[in-house]
Amino acid sequence: MEFQFSDEQQALAEKVRGFVADQVAPAAREHDRTGRFPPSMVGELARAGLFGLGIGHEHGGSGQGAVAVGIAIEELAKVDLTASLLVLNAALIGGIIERTGTERQRADWLPPIAAGEAVVALCLTEPDHGTDAAAIELRADADGSRWLLNGTKTSIMLGAFATHGLVFARTGGPGASGITAFYTRLQRPEVHREPLQDLGLRAGGRATLRFAVCPVWPGDIVGSLGTGFAGVMRGFDYSRALIALMAVAAAGVSLEEAMEYARRRITFGVPLGRHQGVAFPLVEHATRVRAARLLAYEALWRKDMGLDHRTEANMAKWWAPRVGVDAIQQALLTLGHRGWSTAEPIERRLRDAIGLQIADGTENATKLAVARRLLGREYAP
Repeated sequence: MEFQFSDEQQALAEKVRGFVADQVAPAAREHDRTGRFPPSMVGELARAGLFGLGIGHEHGGSGQGAVAVGIAIEELAKVDLTASLLVLNAALIGGIIERTGTERQRADWLPPIAAGEAVVALCLTEPDHGTDAAAIELRADADGSRWLLNGTKTSIMLGAFATHGLVFARTGGPGASGITAFYTRLQRPEVHREPLQDLGLRAGGRATLRFAVCPVWPGDIVGSLGTGFAGVMRGFDYSRALIALMAVAAAGVSLEEAMEYARRRITFGVPLGRHQGVAFPLVEHATRVRAARLLAYEALWRKDMGLDHRTEANMAKWWAPRVGVDAIQQALLTLGHRGWSTAEPIERRLRDAIGLQIADGTENATKLAVARRLLGREYAP
């Protein structure tokens, strides 16, 4: 058993850390203030090879696997949680296409994702259907040799500027078996976008997308008719572990800042950290953050090994964002009035991390997934 990265993985972490320091950190605060990335950001991430880490060599990626994607996302999230969303979506949607797409679809769609030429969004949530995703209403109606998409998606991360989307639509009757996934261009007149104003992750381009008689074709179907819901649920077993790492990354760097402050700040004649009321809460949160990080990496390691990772990924997803938010808040309180200031990055991390408690499945939704794995479906809620 090893509790350290391989030499190759350590080299990747150092490479991404240097990239983040040079290309992401200087503009992170501005991204939050303006609510958007500069057009160059996608290109910089692509040139660093971050979109293709989980995509095979034969399709333009480097094929380094799920742990490698986790390493990259963790390093990005230490500085700018929002920037890591671009890599997260490439990994999630690229993984779905690689697993369920045809050979032609993989050859046509994966190289542009790996190269950053296609910025992808997962179009699942609707105004009346979030956790209850099997009840979505956006329809794909047959029209001769094509399908026409009609309906609304909302809370679509990267939706404001994504070039392509994996759109889930109802092609059949009620329930999960009536849902089909289509991979299609979003930059078209039949798709109207409305950016949303958010508490955090402001540059993430969360948006409402309205599809009005939007044509898609049989060749755009990922998997087969009626299998879209099952495909995205399997994808979430990957992305949920990555989101867990985003949360603990932001929490870890926040705790480091709080501990450094506790060493320097003198109160009542001694360093702040000498007070148990300051030191012990930081210890408790640091312990939880480390444990949540290990759980997330276990899920990714199991994926790379071809082992079932559903339980571990969903455990990590329900727990790590809660651990992360609590730890960042404690770090902010340790900094006192400095933490409350927008001049410090910790307030941005707190706002951003709260969004991770909702993304790709709420705490209760992921607990339900774990309960059904541990107890058995017939004995669980």
